[in-house]
Amino acid sequence: MSFSLFGLGRKRYKHVFFDLDRTLWDFEQNMVETLRDIFREHSLDRSIPSFNDFLESFTTHNERMWEEYRRGNLRKEILRFKRFELTLAEYGIKDVTLAKIIGDQYIEMSPLKTVLMPHTKELLAYLHGKYNLYIITNGFNEVQMVKLTRSGIADYFQRVVTSEMAGHHKPNAEAFGYSLSQANARKNESIMIGDDLAIDIVGARDFGMDQIYYNPKATPHNEKITYEVKSLLEVTEIL
Repeated sequence: MSFSLFGLGRKRYKHVFFDLDRTLWDFEQNMVETLRDIFREHSLDRSIPSFNDFLESFTTHNERMWEEYRRGNLRKEILRFKRFELTLAEYGIKDVTLAKIIGDQYIEMSPLKTVLMPHTKELLAYLHGKYNLYIITNGFNEVQMVKLTRSGIADYFQRVVTSEMAGHHKPNAEAFGYSLSQANARKNESIMIGDDLAIDIVGARDFGMDQIYYNPKATPHNEKITYEVKSLLEVTEIL
């Protein structure tokens, strides 16, 4: 990506669509804090060697089950507790009731955490008033607005669209189409900002929207995309 391309967007875009988790809201840090609280409350150290073991196992099951959920192969009601049931079972804890309790606690507690990705508020303050701002997220209805409100960034956005509202998950074109229709936005006046190359960026590209790939770890890839940044502050050089 050449920085000589930066600035073209200022004359062109009217609508900026953001992913939420890992783009603005620090999913990993907030997840770790929530799971640590749960690990302590239920004294899971009596059966699980360490919190890091618990975290590693949960992350593996959670990612696999979220992929099944995005593909439409798993209902969210099952995902919510099954990821914990499988995690606990690895350590000989075969207790579906406990898994359901923990699953409910995770949904209640995690959106109350407020750690944001670096420079989130600076970027939103810069964009606010210059563009119409929106969220497109695959996260659950009942948690995403809580995350935005508790972390103090809800007022920046004109609309939040979840996959449950759209009836489709990113990267499906229908998810982007529904979101644009809700914003009364045209593709050529819109840009998508997200951290997931396949779901946010390639999904938006294939739909016909420009994209900004937020890639803080500079993970190598071969996809042809519109823009790429390592820091959210670099977005101010594009928009």
